[in-house]
Amino acid sequence: MTHIPPPAEELRLLDAELWQLDARRAQLLARRAWLVAALQPKWQAPQPTGPRPAASPRPEASAPSVQNVLLVLGGVLLTIAAMVFTLVSWGHLGITGRTLVLGAVTAAALAAPLPLLKRGLRSTAESVAGLGLALTVLDAVALHGAVFPETPGAPYTAVASALLAALWTTYGLLPGATDLRLPRPAALVAAQLPLFFWAIAADAGPYGLTAALLVTAGFDTVVALRTTPGSVRVVAAIGAYGVGAWGALAAGLLTWTASGPSAAARAAALLLLASAIALAAAWQGGRTAADGAAATRANGQALGLAVASGLLAVVALGGTARSLLPELWTVPAHLAFGIALLAALRLDRLPDAVRRGLAWAAGAVQALSLLWALPVVGVVVLGPLAWASRAWTGAPSDARSAVTVDVTWPPHAEAAPVVLAAVAAVLALAVRDAAWRPRALAGASGLAWATALILPAVLELPYSAGLLIQGAATAGALTAAMFLRQHATALVLALVSSASLALPALASQTATLVVLCGLIALFTAASWRLAPFTAPTALVLGAALACATGAAAHWSPAHTALLVLVVPATAALLAGRLGDARATVPVEAAGAAAGLLAIALAATDLPLLATVLALCGVITAGTAIRTDRRQVGYAAAALFLAAAWVRLAAWEVDTPEAYTLPVTIPALLVGALRHRRDPQTSSWTAYAPGLAATLVPSLFAAWGDPHWTRPLLLGVAALLVTLAGARHHLQAPLLLGGAVLLLDALHELAPYIVQVTDALPRWVPPALAGLLLLALGATYEQRLRDARRVRSILTKMH
Repeated sequence: MTHIPPPAEELRLLDAELWQLDARRAQLLARRAWLVAALQPKWQAPQPTGPRPAASPRPEASAPSVQNVLLVLGGVLLTIAAMVFTLVSWGHLGITGRTLVLGAVTAAALAAPLPLLKRGLRSTAESVAGLGLALTVLDAVALHGAVFPETPGAPYTAVASALLAALWTTYGLLPGATDLRLPRPAALVAAQLPLFFWAIAADAGPYGLTAALLVTAGFDTVVALRTTPGSVRVVAAIGAYGVGAWGALAAGLLTWTASGPSAAARAAALLLLASAIALAAAWQGGRTAADGAAATRANGQALGLAVASGLLAVVALGGTARSLLPELWTVPAHLAFGIALLAALRLDRLPDAVRRGLAWAAGAVQALSLLWALPVVGVVVLGPLAWASRAWTGAPSDARSAVTVDVTWPPHAEAAPVVLAAVAAVLALAVRDAAWRPRALAGASGLAWATALILPAVLELPYSAGLLIQGAATAGALTAAMFLRQHATALVLALVSSASLALPALASQTATLVVLCGLIALFTAASWRLAPFTAPTALVLGAALACATGAAAHWSPAHTALLVLVVPATAALLAGRLGDARATVPVEAAGAAAGLLAIALAATDLPLLATVLALCGVITAGTAIRTDRRQVGYAAAALFLAAAWVRLAAWEVDTPEAYTLPVTIPALLVGALRHRRDPQTSSWTAYAPGLAATLVPSLFAAWGDPHWTRPLLLGVAALLVTLAGARHHLQAPLLLGGAVLLLDALHELAPYIVQVTDALPRWVPPALAGLLLLALGATYEQRLRDARRVRSILTKMH
């Protein structure tokens, strides 16, 4: 098949190609020499030949870092020495000696930073000041052990921390000590303790301790908002966030565990205090924001504080309502207070960041409420799946029993419709932004649909009333999908609700038939606007109706398959007449799926299976009449062939050639005539149907034939077909004949292969497989070239 020239001609061609290569190589070498000469520098400076001087070593630590480390270590060592002195040597001194030592060391440590600052030794002054502050703490501890040993720890700690905070603040505000950065932050740290320990000393209980924490957080907030020094502001912010978070968590826990309205009211007061602190901080931060990065950071903090303030207020008011109302209304009460936060959007006096934060808090409350109602919707939508295995076992008593076949009804689900409807109303009425308005309307429609869907089960309406309401929800969703611009959400809801309606209807035979007919009518009516989605759905429902009708008439699955074939026939008729080209492929796919369902139903009855295959072939051939579906003709031919083979198997024919050869010979003659008139005709179109009509049934018969005559004749025929395909460069005869010849040879060799396999040791097959893989790996590229050559040869054939 490949043209090879004579030796003399091939030698002449090789010489000509070598001469061209030599000429091209000389040209490239000349160009290279020119480029090298052009790029070579005219003069190069002499390079030093001696050793390069060693670079000076780079210091691993800067001088300020070394200084700070030394000062910190010195201060720590002095503090440790003071602690050892206080704990070990304190008892050897009298009251006078103790007073003198305490006063002298502390006064010296606190006074030393002042002259050091005047001399410009700032770091040394900070270290000595830190030592002085630590000594004041040790002094307080020593005084408690020596002078006030009988005083309880909590009140003494409260007084001592308050005095230390005042002392350190005064010391940091002295005229010569204002440049010290340590005293005032340290004073603020000490100020975190007095109120908390006073509450412990007064035995104020959990409410008093929580109030102390929140008041301390409020004090830190004021300091953070009003103080100029950066170190003090940072410490105050850390204290406000940390202590405030602990206080808010404690108040929330008190609200959750409140045993009555009085306890809930006290816990709500604490939460409202925390909310007020956060709101005040957000308000102040939103008003004082400057421009640039500082403004962005301040607005972000104000937004977060406003969100926290709104959530704390909702928890406070909702907790109070929970103590007064039945547990059923806990979530709706919190939702009502969360929706009330949206009123802040109309207060122009509030900073923009605060208003947005309160709006986000309201949205968070609504989202949590929807999350609580989600299990109810899940039960209503997914619960009826259990009817698929219990079809027509009897209608349930009410709509709730229809959806809780194998699942448990969630507690307090009676409030779920209220929650869904309230959030839907908020989305529809409160969102006015042009960018968010379409999404809000889509969400509102989805929530309204969910409300209608779960309402029958929540109210325990009769079974038939529940089906009617779900049908109305489906019709409403389809209507919205037809007339709204953003129809995707409504269409998805319609599809889900149709499934949610069809599944509970499986409980009753009458309900199943009526519901399927109604859904088919709805989706068919909607196909004039939404054909790409509703027409395939109507066809799927039609297939389900056909199966249900056959079961109601007590037909066997094979006879029901004949009724299911109405669906692919309808799909074939619709696909060519739909005005929307986008709907053609989905409709045809639905029809093909229904055809496969019919074939599966008829698989147990061979005569009916042959009939179904033939009818599918007729429908497919009718589709192939369309100019854009000519390729479907191959599928029609395959279906007709399969129908013929199944019919032969149903008749238990031992000699299929008597029935197939009368078809094969005229088919081959017609194919040869068409190929002669149109040489561009593919061999698969001209010869494959006729050859397959005899070769494939004969191959199946040969594999079950214990004699040698049929396999021999089939092998000879397949060999002749293969040689004819190779002679005339035709794909279909070559591949079909070769495949049949190979399978027929394997059938003849199978007994001997089994005998050889049983005779060989078990290690031989893995060894042979390993050698085969090594050989393939070693000649991988050559095998690829061979495969490409074979593919090229087959592609050139007809």
